[in-house]
This record gives sequence, structure tokens and C-alpha cells, in this order.
Amino acid sequence: MEKVMPAATFAASNSSTMNMSLAHLHFAGGYLPSDSKDWRTVVPALLVAVCLVGFVGNLCVIGILLHSAWKGKLSLIHSLILNLSLADLSLLLFSAPLRATAYSRGVWDLGWFVCKSSDWFIHTCMAAKSLTIVAVAKGCFMHASDPAKQVSIHSRTIWSVLVAIWAMASLLSLPECFFSTTRLHAGVEMCLVDVPAMAKEFMSMFGKLYPLLVFCLPLLFASFYFWRAYGQSQKQGTKTQNLRNQMHWKQLTGMLVSIAVTSAVLWLPGWIAWLWMWHLRAGGLAPPQGFIALSQVLMFSISSANPLIFLVMSEEFKEVLKGLWKWMLTRKHLAASESQEPSTGHSEVVPDNMPFPESPISIPEKEKSGKEEIPVLPDVEQFWHERDMTPCVQDNDPLPWEHEEQETGAYAK
Repeated sequence: MEKVMPAATFAASNSSTMNMSLAHLHFAGGYLPSDSKDWRTVVPALLVAVCLVGFVGNLCVIGILLHSAWKGKLSLIHSLILNLSLADLSLLLFSAPLRATAYSRGVWDLGWFVCKSSDWFIHTCMAAKSLTIVAVAKGCFMHASDPAKQVSIHSRTIWSVLVAIWAMASLLSLPECFFSTTRLHAGVEMCLVDVPAMAKEFMSMFGKLYPLLVFCLPLLFASFYFWRAYGQSQKQGTKTQNLRNQMHWKQLTGMLVSIAVTSAVLWLPGWIAWLWMWHLRAGGLAPPQGFIALSQVLMFSISSANPLIFLVMSEEFKEVLKGLWKWMLTRKHLAASESQEPSTGHSEVVPDNMPFPESPISIPEKEKSGKEEIPVLPDVEQFWHERDMTPCVQDNDPLPWEHEEQETGAYAK
């Protein structure tokens, strides 16, 4: 009876003969055949760590933004940041675990549908994030142009912008979904990009235009709007009537610029690997497997870096933390007061007529007693007594000189 060798063992035993034949293949879905056990362990471990950190961070960001929306503070920029966090969370929940599984195995056993949709879903989310950053930069410039004016945008407009972003992102990456499929190569099932001869020119053009549309141009437009927003904030810096609003938008602009720069830096190795693979000629040098794997890890790490930047630099997050801290202190104080409150059976009864040392009733009594102790001289008392008994003379006589003449004539007689 003939013994059937497992596919993974077969691939490992024939690795020397497969290396030359695999050099010209364009792998998809995160599948990367490697004979090194270290790569099959390190890359999935890094992806798991990225998933854990990013999952917690994005949940915090989404919770803070939903709390702001519940308070009626949700704006266009908050909605776009929420869209970024939802895209990051989608990547970490649906794509990163599958990519870690694909890296850890020597054969593709995740099925045809995952092979066909994996790269399309990843690039749809990444393109949506890139376009969202452009919209965020545009909104930041709108607010920085006039800090005193709160730009009010209807919810329908916000939903229209979000739907347009996701529709454009899903359409731009659609060719990857058409030509990704599973194939048997040297007895091993693989996930490959299989382009027919009639579509080679189209896919060659797609390999050049796609990075330009979803990476270079959005980065250029975002930089332009952020630079104009910075210039507007500098012009408004001389006006002190809106100083608090200006400081808020400067901090917000700094946070959004940090997110855009971090995303561009961590995504750049992935695009280098993309252009290298899509323009690899027959007999040319293929990109190293380690470089491709690490570029994928860096791309997923964007989803962990963005929420960390938001949580460190966001004023909303600090306000929520302060509110949570005050709530915890209030609850702790109430619990302590309830535990230390004496029972009614052992409480001492204070007499009602017992004045407190600083009560307002005792102070006039002290003043009154102080007045009674002041000694009064007898002569002074007699003087004031005679003065009170003597009727007052009218000082407001309209003809005082006539009264003086009558008194003088009476004395003369």
C-alpha cells in the first residue's frame, strides 16, 4: 500500500526544488511559504500582540466618541475619527487573525473565499482610512479658518461622506478580488494572484495606479490641508478673544497630523513590497520573505498606533478620565459615609437650648453684655436727662430777625 505524504511534509522535503519555481509567483491572502520555523512563530506572535493592544485601544476610543455623541458633542471630525477606529477594529478582528494563521502554516487551508476576499478586504479598510484622513484634514482646515464659528454639518452630510469613502475604497481594490484564487503548485495548495494574458496590461497599470490613488495622493492632499490649517491658526493667534478655542484646535490638529504621519511611515514598507512584487520580471530578484512579513506586521500595527495617539493627545479622553475619576471618588466617599454613619439607638441627643460657641444667637448677647458693663458718669447722665426734657427749638424759622427784634424790645421795656 502506498503511503501518502502530508502536504506540509512534502513541501518541506522539496523546498530546494521549489525555491526556484516559487520565485516568480505572486502570493495573495497573506500566504507566504517558508521553511523557517522561526518566521512561522515570530510573525504570528507579533500579529497577536498587535491585535490585543489595538483591540483594547480602539474600544476605548469608540467608547469615548459614543459618550461624546450621547452628550450631543459629535461633530464631523469626531465622526471621521470614529470611522478610523471602526476600520482599525475591523482589520484586527477579521484580517489579522487570518493573516497570522496563514503565516503559521506551509499550505493554504483557509478556503477559496478567504483567499479571494482577504487582500480585497484589507486594502478596502486601508484605503478607507487613507481617504478618511483626507476628509479629517479638510474638516480641520474648515474649523481652523474661523475658530469662533462652530461649523454645523447635518447628519445626512456626514453619512453621505462616510458612504462615499467606503464605496470608493471598495471599488478601487476590486481587481484584487477578481484575480486572487487557490491553485495547486508542486502538489501544494497555494493562494495566488493568477492574471490571465488578456488582463496583464490592465493589472500592470493597476499595480502602478493603485498606490498613487490610495497612498500618495491622499497623503499629498492631507498634507496640503494640514499646512493650510496650521497657517490659519497662526493668523488667528494674534486674536485673544478666542484663545481657548484656538488652543483646542491646535491640539486637535497636532493629534491628527501625528496620526497621518504615523500611518504613512508604517504603511510605506508595505507599498515598497507591493511595487516590488507587481513589477517583478521573470528571472528578477524577488523581495525577501522576511521583508514582506514585517511590512505586513507594520501595516497592521497602524491599527494599534492610532488609538494610542488619540488616547494620549485627546482632550476628550482627558475629560472622560476626569469625570470617571470624580465619579469613583464620589462613590467611594458615599460608601465610606454610609459605613461610618452611627445608628439611631446610640446617638446622643443635643439639647435644643444649648447654644453653639459661634452661633449667631450668642454673638448679640455678648455684645449686649459688653454694653451694659460700660460705666456712665453722673454729670453726663444728668446733662443728657435735662436735654431730653427740654423742648426742641425750631431751627428752621423762616424769619429769624423778626423774632430777634421782638425779644430785644421786650427786654428794653
